[in-house]
Amino acid sequence: MPVPAAAEEALGELACRAPALLAASGGRLLECFAAVPDPRDPRGVRHSLPAVLALCTAAVLCGNTSLEDITAWVHAAPQQVLAACAARRNALGAHEAPHPDTVVRLLSALGAQPLAHHAGAYLAARAAAGPVTFPVRKPGWLPAVAVDGKAVRGAAGPDGAIPFLLAAAAHGTGIVLAERAVGAKTNEIPEFAPLLLELNEYHPLAGHVITADAHHTVRKHARLICEQLYAHYVLTVKQNCPALWAELDALNWKKARRHVTEERRHGRWEKRTIQVLPVPAHIRKRFPHARQAALIERYVTRTVRVKKGKKRSVRKTVRSAVAVFVITSLHAREAAPRHIAGYVRGQWTIENKVHWVRDVTFGEDASRIRTGPRPRIMATLRNLAIGLIRQAGYNQIAATIRKIKYDTALLLAILGLQSPT
Repeated sequence: MPVPAAAEEALGELACRAPALLAASGGRLLECFAAVPDPRDPRGVRHSLPAVLALCTAAVLCGNTSLEDITAWVHAAPQQVLAACAARRNALGAHEAPHPDTVVRLLSALGAQPLAHHAGAYLAARAAAGPVTFPVRKPGWLPAVAVDGKAVRGAAGPDGAIPFLLAAAAHGTGIVLAERAVGAKTNEIPEFAPLLLELNEYHPLAGHVITADAHHTVRKHARLICEQLYAHYVLTVKQNCPALWAELDALNWKKARRHVTEERRHGRWEKRTIQVLPVPAHIRKRFPHARQAALIERYVTRTVRVKKGKKRSVRKTVRSAVAVFVITSLHAREAAPRHIAGYVRGQWTIENKVHWVRDVTFGEDASRIRTGPRPRIMATLRNLAIGLIRQAGYNQIAATIRKIKYDTALLLAILGLQSPT
């Protein structure tokens, strides 16, 4: 399938913009934060917004999860860190840390969406790798972006509802490239298009594969991805799309191409089978740009301990089986069964490498930061900290945080800041 002229133009634009984005970021976090609007009256500002946000990011990188711990760490930050974050100097020439009350007031007035936008653009600029090469002669891997939502359970919105954030993260690394808040009286589906269109402004998605869960298996999303973004989709089909599900279930899966993987890890044995068929005309008519359909079956066997009585437990073998349908705009020339299986499994990147880390390592759900923009600002700082650690080449977030806590040089290296001599 020839590449559309508009897609070629978008790819050319990416090739030109990627170096420009990197040059604009300069590898310096302070320039990213300088682009965030400062809500304060300039006449009363003593500590610059970039300095405060950089110090807060440093505090999060050192493993501080509560607002009290973050403000205390910032107030007691060493001179080397204050100098690297461009903190103001006092009359004696020493760098001065902002007071905890200053940090709290600033985070309470700051716009959460502009901060999330610029943090995502900064991480995307650092990760820009040039234009995407489309598979021509045989199927190959394309860069992929996973879209998924997460509730900030420790917080409460103005109406008392739990805030919900929809994010887009790169497959493999889990770096959050964009994030938007979902309104209290709606769900994540209306925010899907604004999220990807915003991301496309600074990280062109032409040639990428967009994955999402079954909530986003709707026709307008498929048209957006293929017709406006010039990308591909891999979407899960469940019973929330009954007509499409029934048509996929009626296909002759005995003639499908198959790919099987088996693995043993974390005390369980897992077998995954994927069967892939070309999409017939009646399904293409129902769901736009569909080219292939897949049936994925997952069998898991694991051994668990079950209590039997007050002091005794016995081992028990638990078996489970799950089957889902998948629909994609990728042609057989662009994606073989193993590629489609990889994209589907890559959707879990955002759960395992972002949401799980924020909940377990950073204690997001247990956070007592509940109201105003602060819960979302903290979520953005956590996303930023995770992205900076992974872009520095570290995969074990908790272990790296323990090292950062006692190594100022490593902290500044991951922040991309240098202490002035």
